[in-house]
Amino acid sequence: MANLTPFDVGYCLHPGCMALKGAGWRVCKFPARAWLLEAQGKRWLWDTGYADHFEHYTSKGIYRLYRATTPVHFDSRDALFRQLADRGISPADITALIISHFHGDHIAGLRDFSGVPAISSMDGWIRTRKLRGLAALKTAFVPGLIPDDFETGLQWMEAMEETPLPAALAPFEGGYSLPGSDNEIILVPLPGHAAGHIGAFVLTDSGWELLASDAAWSPKSYESLRGPSRMAHLVMDNSAAYYETLRRLNQLYLSGNVKIHLCHEGDL
Repeated sequence: MANLTPFDVGYCLHPGCMALKGAGWRVCKFPARAWLLEAQGKRWLWDTGYADHFEHYTSKGIYRLYRATTPVHFDSRDALFRQLADRGISPADITALIISHFHGDHIAGLRDFSGVPAISSMDGWIRTRKLRGLAALKTAFVPGLIPDDFETGLQWMEAMEETPLPAALAPFEGGYSLPGSDNEIILVPLPGHAAGHIGAFVLTDSGWELLASDAAWSPKSYESLRGPSRMAHLVMDNSAAYYETLRRLNQLYLSGNVKIHLCHEGDL
């Protein structure tokens, strides 16, 4: 069975009500979380969290507004590649880096893994890759975080083998089998939050678990169908699709069949 290991890689601060309607204006801590996925003798990374590159590429111009609206706290010692090194794992040991979506807090460490192939949604990258200036800022994309050789080894989720999901994962019905995982890791679209936003069902010794990325910012959202503040809709790719994804997560949660993980579960 596959194994999941979480890593907290920096965090940002934001009023709780932006992430969860009715949570008030208390400033909350939202960790940027990445995962190491291991299956069939291979290793993949799910996102990267923050990195020193984020500070560098948001230090001037319009991208400074990103840091101003979501103050980031990051210690270089917590960089994902350093946390992996502490476990004896180098970038050369990683089969591929899976990108849930292209917001800065999920891709800031890409340059630390230059040369490692990446996997993403084709729709997500095509709709994001050329954005610059205000258009990029509105989608939380910082172009400088993308390594020069990024597209060389980029693989599309949509080009992978489609596979039906077990009935226990309803209302989710199908996804894309991660090559080399023997169907222990299945990528699935989770539309709404960002262009090409994806998640992954992972079959562990404890059963199926779902990396749901930013489909919600608090478990309270999918447990009780409480979305974020309406102001958060301004930075969503598609608010109607977001709430449809949240509804499906609620059904999955109520089934009790799957453990759900979010990237930013914090003190909300």
